[in-house]
Amino acid sequence: MLERLSQEIKRRTRVVRIFPNEGACLRLISALCIEQNEEWLTGKRYLRMDELYEGQNQILQVEPQETAVATA
Repeated sequence: MLERLSQEIKRRTRVVRIFPNEGACLRLISALCIEQNEEWLTGKRYLRMDELYEGQNQILQVEPQETAVATA
C-alpha cells in the first residue's frame, strides 16, 4: 500500500515538473496523503476484523463434543 502511495506521489509530481517553492510541493504531497488516508478509512476492506472476532467467539461458545470410547 505504501509503494502504491509513493508511485502516486511520483506520478503527480512529474505532472507539475517545477514547483514554485517548497511549500507548494508539501501541499501537494499532504493533499495526496490525506486523500489516501480517507480512502483507507472509508474504502473497501479486504479483511474485516469484526467478522473474525465474531467467528472466534462462535468457535469458543461451541461446547466440545464428547468422544465415545469403544469398549471391547
